[in-house]
Amino acid sequence: MTSVQSSRFYMKRALSLAARGKGKTSPNPMVGAVIVNQGRVVGEAYHQQAGKPHAEILALHEAGPRARGGVLYVTLEPCCHSHKRTPPCVPLLIQSGLTRICVAMADPNPQVSGQGIHMLKRAGLQVTVGVLEEEAQQLNAVYRHWITTGRPFVIVKGAMTLDGKIATRTGQSKWITGDQARQDVHRVRSQVDAVMVGIGTVLADNPELSARGPKGGTGARAGRQPVRVVLDSRLRLPLKAKILQWVHEQPTIVCTTVQASPKKVQMLRERDVQVWVLPQKNGRVSLKASLTQLGTKGMSSLLLEGGSTLNASALHEGLVNQVRLYIAPLLMGGQDAKSLIGGVSPKTLEQAWRLVNPELKKIGQDWLLTANIDSRK
Repeated sequence: MTSVQSSRFYMKRALSLAARGKGKTSPNPMVGAVIVNQGRVVGEAYHQQAGKPHAEILALHEAGPRARGGVLYVTLEPCCHSHKRTPPCVPLLIQSGLTRICVAMADPNPQVSGQGIHMLKRAGLQVTVGVLEEEAQQLNAVYRHWITTGRPFVIVKGAMTLDGKIATRTGQSKWITGDQARQDVHRVRSQVDAVMVGIGTVLADNPELSARGPKGGTGARAGRQPVRVVLDSRLRLPLKAKILQWVHEQPTIVCTTVQASPKKVQMLRERDVQVWVLPQKNGRVSLKASLTQLGTKGMSSLLLEGGSTLNASALHEGLVNQVRLYIAPLLMGGQDAKSLIGGVSPKTLEQAWRLVNPELKKIGQDWLLTANIDSRK
């Protein structure tokens, strides 16, 4: 292999390792590292959980003295700051005896942002940046968004018919999609930091919003649970709602406004429910303020499982990054059936939200469409 081919080969291996940390590293990025010496892999690892050693350090430990004279392939710029639970990686890399470091992408975190690369070069190491950079950027799209905006990466999830309906005119929606699609939703819930709904969804469906095992709704609760978030401007949330169960192992946050009854606020807080009184927008709790507050708490990803009104608000405010649509081979019809996106339709096609990088796959009897929202709208 040429030098370029070799770099791409080992970086691809590092990216594959990094992906094993999906859903486990938040708010940290997913990182993979591979150490090669004389054409042989002598150490490799991935970041397994926030607060635990970084991928580079784990790979160094595996390589031991064989790291000396070797090359490190790492998917993200090594850290150089101390404002975290683990020591910085750069000083240990400098001491390791490595001769070259190949980095897929610079860290957008202002506490790093090129400084780690500069320190490595200043210490005399050869540093290459940009190998499989696009793939690395895609892998850590959630982290990049959270770091640069301060808000979680928002995924709109919908279960709908082929003509875009999420419920009948009477509100019936269980179940539009099949078992395998619902199991996949539970898997995704276990990977995100938070799940959000509006009070309308709680009153209509009384969801628990937990992540369950292989049997979906009837399976045991998964090990990792998302924080549950309810937007409820006037605190209409019933005290017997399922979303208020298990709050010690799966916290519930209610975002409300000054319209809420102070007595109700106190009652919820006495049940260990977090109640945030936030700014209003058009008489409702500000969605952007809610997301910003979640971001300050270290939540980098959020699954929006609301109804058509909340979906429309999020899209109109430019707060949606991705859609994850489970499409059943059904046609419902009727202008009175509930659609995925409520509100008023755009006047022209140019005002519609365009999807980029769409991926379509079969999932049981249904189809799953995943795509990003074109932010240029």
